Amino acid sequence: MSAPVTAEVAAIKNLKQIAREEFILPGTAVCGGCGGLEGLRLAAKVLGSKTVYINAAGCFTLLAVYPYSPFKGSWLYTTMGGAAAAAQGVRDALDVLMARGKLPVEDDVQVVVVAGDGSTYDMAMAANSGAIFRGLDFWYFCYDNESYGNTGVQMSSATPYGARTTTTPVGSAARAGTEHGKKDLFEIWRAHQPAYLATVSPRYPVDLTNKFLKAKGLRGPKLFIAHASCPTGWLFEPKRSAEVAKLAVQTGIFALKECVGGAVTHTHIPRRRKPVEEYLRGQGRYAHLFEPTRNDAALRLIQEQVDRYWEAAAKAGAASS
Repeated sequence: MSAPVTAEVAAIKNLKQIAREEFILPGTAVCGGCGGLEGLRLAAKVLGSKTVYINAAGCFTLLAVYPYSPFKGSWLYTTMGGAAAAAQGVRDALDVLMARGKLPVEDDVQVVVVAGDGSTYDMAMAANSGAIFRGLDFWYFCYDNESYGNTGVQMSSATPYGARTTTTPVGSAARAGTEHGKKDLFEIWRAHQPAYLATVSPRYPVDLTNKFLKAKGLRGPKLFIAHASCPTGWLFEPKRSAEVAKLAVQTGIFALKECVGGAVTHTHIPRRRKPVEEYLRGQGRYAHLFEPTRNDAALRLIQEQVDRYWEAAAKAGAASS
């Protein structure tokens, strides 16, 4: 559905090679310690200022409150289910203007959807599927904080097993809290054969930057699932956000990978995965798994899910260091 349009931009090797210029300025109303904002800030360093961000209603709606915006690019607000449709309209309008000579090619901009997991996994699933199927040339950045964080931390289909939300409270009938497994959005998107698909974490900035650089040389849907550590919804101190985000990767709960041409490659493999308990402990949404009594069955299930994932990845030959 898509084809390369330019040569892949040279990959970076260390933090010093990340652009120093900022394209999202400080002073937003987003919660302190938001991992999603840190990820978007790093992505914007690759995307640059010639961008139009199309925001699906959610936590990041607080980024640009009329008449102020921290973005050097443009900003368009949409409903939770309408961001991909808006991206289609903006992209089509730009292409028509360039075809008629009313917009110089050098003034073209990147069309970037910014949406949370509530929109991405749930509300906008059909619209997103349609846009990807049509081969729309756009970027999609999903900041995944694993709940409807902007409206009270309700369960979304990205909420993992064992987490407590306001709509999945812990009780005698549901000792683990959320009993649904997290939807595998990566595989759902991979089935659509996009130009590029990746998971990213702000705690691995070189990995994140290189993935956006690679995608910049491709035309078509470029899709990113960003781990968004959320102090407000996950119930930990904002100063621990970086620690929590790193533990997600070190325990193997959040896998860093990419897909080009249908083939999946893991871009970081924890050499000695830490026990999942190190990630779960210290987040209030998992406190019930440890107190007042330890829920060994739930903890064992979460660990086994992670172990099975990495065993399957190794057997498939997808993992590469």
